Amino acid sequence: MLDTEDRNFTLEEHRQAFPGLHNKVYFNFGGQGTLPQASLEAIIDAHNYLQLKGPFSLKINAWLQKRIALLRNDLAQELQVPAETLTLTENVTGGCNIALWGTSWQAGDHILVTDCEHPGLIAIIQEVAHRFNLVIDYANIKETLNQGDPLETIAQSLTPKTRLVVLSHVLWNTGQVLPLKEIVALCHSYQAAENPVRVLVDAAQSVGVLDLNLTELKADFYAFTGHKWLCGPAGVGGLYISPEAFKTIRPTFLGWRSIYEHEGKISLREDGQRFEMSTSAYPQYEGLRAALVIHQEWATTADRYEQLAQLSGHLWQSLSDVPEIECLKTSPPEAGLVSFRVESRLSHIEIVQALEQKGFFLRTLPDPNCLRACVHYFTIATEIERLVECIKGVI
Repeated sequence: MLDTEDRNFTLEEHRQAFPGLHNKVYFNFGGQGTLPQASLEAIIDAHNYLQLKGPFSLKINAWLQKRIALLRNDLAQELQVPAETLTLTENVTGGCNIALWGTSWQAGDHILVTDCEHPGLIAIIQEVAHRFNLVIDYANIKETLNQGDPLETIAQSLTPKTRLVVLSHVLWNTGQVLPLKEIVALCHSYQAAENPVRVLVDAAQSVGVLDLNLTELKADFYAFTGHKWLCGPAGVGGLYISPEAFKTIRPTFLGWRSIYEHEGKISLREDGQRFEMSTSAYPQYEGLRAALVIHQEWATTADRYEQLAQLSGHLWQSLSDVPEIECLKTSPPEAGLVSFRVESRLSHIEIVQALEQKGFFLRTLPDPNCLRACVHYFTIATEIERLVECIKGVI
């Protein structure tokens, strides 16, 4: 576990920053994180300032531009990318839509997607395929959870017509961490250098979990949100677009934030702001910035990930020791998601309902049919032990 002797505050004191932890045992970070009190106060303060100085004025407009730039820079630091490569969005879905609708498709082009993606993302892909007469194939990544090679599965599924591979860095249903850097290298080298297979990543379960360097990973599109593992407010996310991929897509929606206007001439911006449209819920931006500060004050992204992984392994082992419980992974998880099945007279949803009545919050998943518990770096071991004992009592 991370050494905290030199820190001026303990983990219990750090947890006091999250009001959502005070009255429950929370294991649903993959759905939505617990908002820090500092984030809520930052949102309220921003609203108050807007009304005091504006809400629309030269001073407010200058202030907003500064605050937007600060958020972009903070996220760039967290993800280790140049700030100009980031587009601020509302969520993962918004980022994925930008990449999927912005590609210049030709009839017959091929999209390869894994069989573990979120239904919301699948819906976008299906509609894009319908609109442009594309072919969709599904790579059997689910089968590689405990054996097999996801890289080889992707390699066998590529075709000369493949234009885009869509996958998650951390699979939302099984918790598997895909070898993204190797998959990206494979896709980029599959065809001629001037026409590589692009890679779109659903990063809903990886940003705020893994120690990320997107510049080194070289994914073309990396769509993330602030409201899950970063514990920010709902409604703020982002999309990283590599400089190479930026040249290949066009905006589907435009607004005043997307453009330059000079002497009556309008031109598109040459950075990630090209895909930002118009007025946003700017006070929420301040909430995400405040959440990032909370995490960074505790530890680096590498240290937070190490702490999270150890706790996740503890939960996996504790669940595995219960005869009626089968964890989907047969080895300790590499991220914060632990998915498992329970042999019980109760259905999985009935187990979740019974646990919630006792103050323990997790969720069911439809495919695979299982329960999912999410461990964050500030989860404590006693919470894990209490959860397992409560499950044993319910079933």
